[in-house]
Amino acid sequence: MKRLIPRSLQFRISWIYMLISVFTIGTIGTVLYVGISRAVMNESIQSADSAISKSGNLVEMYIDRLKVLTTMLAQNPQTIQTLSSPTKEGEQVELQLIHLALLSDPNIKSVVVIGKDGYVLSNETKLNMIRSSNMMNEPWYVAAINSTNPVLTSARMQKFSMDKNNWVISMSQEIRDANGRNLGVVLLDIEYKGIENYMNDLDLGRTGFAFIINSSGGIVYHNDPSYFTDADKQDQLRMISMSKQGYQASDNRWVNQTKLRNSDWTLVGVSSLDGLQQVRNQLLRSFFLVGLGLLLLIILVSPFLAKSITRPIRRLEQAMQKVKSGTLEVSVSETGATEVQGLAQHFNSMVTEMRRLMQDIETKEKTLHKYELSVLHSQINPHFLYNTLDTIVWMAEFNESERVISTTKALAKFFQLSLSGGSEFTTVENEMNHVAQYLFIQKERYGDKLNYHLHFDPDLSAKVIPKIILQPLVENAIYHGIREKEGPGLLLVTCLPSDDGNVQFVVQDDGVGFDPGVRAKAIKEESTLSLPKLGGVGINNVDERLKLYYGEQYGITLQSRPGEGTTVRIVIP
Repeated sequence: MKRLIPRSLQFRISWIYMLISVFTIGTIGTVLYVGISRAVMNESIQSADSAISKSGNLVEMYIDRLKVLTTMLAQNPQTIQTLSSPTKEGEQVELQLIHLALLSDPNIKSVVVIGKDGYVLSNETKLNMIRSSNMMNEPWYVAAINSTNPVLTSARMQKFSMDKNNWVISMSQEIRDANGRNLGVVLLDIEYKGIENYMNDLDLGRTGFAFIINSSGGIVYHNDPSYFTDADKQDQLRMISMSKQGYQASDNRWVNQTKLRNSDWTLVGVSSLDGLQQVRNQLLRSFFLVGLGLLLLIILVSPFLAKSITRPIRRLEQAMQKVKSGTLEVSVSETGATEVQGLAQHFNSMVTEMRRLMQDIETKEKTLHKYELSVLHSQINPHFLYNTLDTIVWMAEFNESERVISTTKALAKFFQLSLSGGSEFTTVENEMNHVAQYLFIQKERYGDKLNYHLHFDPDLSAKVIPKIILQPLVENAIYHGIREKEGPGLLLVTCLPSDDGNVQFVVQDDGVGFDPGVRAKAIKEESTLSLPKLGGVGINNVDERLKLYYGEQYGITLQSRPGEGTTVRIVIP
């Protein structure tokens, strides 16, 4: 199936460059968006807090001023004197005080001084109030005595109506004599607009609003009169007043709650932060347009940038194709980026090394071929075959059919393992089995003269090694060690892992042995080989094969002493 996405280096560089650019633009845009949004939001919040704080301060100051006014009226000696001993002259003076109070604030609707016996002085000529000779029996009178907070109500305690012009903020103050006994109450009614004027100019956004709520959950102020009669809307305001102050991301609004001093009122401002949303929308549009323009520029520029980077690599690729086709007489110019120059240098060095290695391989193949012929020759050793068949004939003449059968089977198994399917390699298990068949045949020939023992680690049974590396060593031990010894001999063949992680084969006999120093001197005079060629393919053949496969540090080590036997070791990585 044809690939849908090109995998060329130029294409990938272009894509990576574009992805990095898009990521960079996105990251910068996000940082700017978040930073500017946060700055605008902080500015909007500060503006809203400042407006709420200003309005709250104005309302607090207004309430404080009204409380001072009611206190002045309640504690005025003339007021106390008039309620204690009413006279015409006293009434006139008290009415003048009430008139002065009305002049102090145009929003004061009425001032009422009422005694505990129902005696009343007011700027209003017709008062619609419940009165009696003992006002302590009237609930509204007792409530006025105990009240220390302004209360929103309709004028003159009537049933609350939706006519805002009839709404007043009532302030009351108890009048006491010098002994602290109740004489009456001062009632001060301020038109609702007196508070409303401080709130209507609040700028809290397109959908923002402010309201005042008292400690019992009653609504004192809201720009929309429907909130004073709709229970659901009142519950919404109560939930807002009880919610956590601060930014509410779900509604994109800022809630500010301010307790008003000297009252049980709480001023709550809900700013819709419209300016923040407008800035965010504008930022998104600007970032989108700028990002789109930069992306188009990157799409146009990235192919040319990628092509300039990949041109030297393409030349290197063409040179590699020539090497792949078999031409080693190539080189590339070492130009371009530093990394590409390094690649070109390494490529040229590699081609030079390849030419050298090809020559070495050719030489080693010739050597290996020579050893392969030697191995094939050793697989059908005529002397060994003749001696074995002669032994079988001798057994047959003495009617030892079982020994004939076992020896013949061992011979067949020996040659089967020698051939190894035509492969030059076998496993440790097969190699040990091959030696076991050889020793079984030789045991039938030499009888009690030859004793042997084989052992190998089962964990190494599947280890792959060159074939026929033990049989020449065993053959050498029998013919040049044990056979020359007087009496029976013992041959040990083991295969175990060494401490350094290699595999070690040991062929040890207790034969006649020899002096390695004398042997080496004699061989030096006769040959250039470092080990004696003794029996079959010979130790030198095995040693050189191992060095050819695994390197010069591997091969055969030989230890021997006259009369004590010989130990031969093979180490394989």
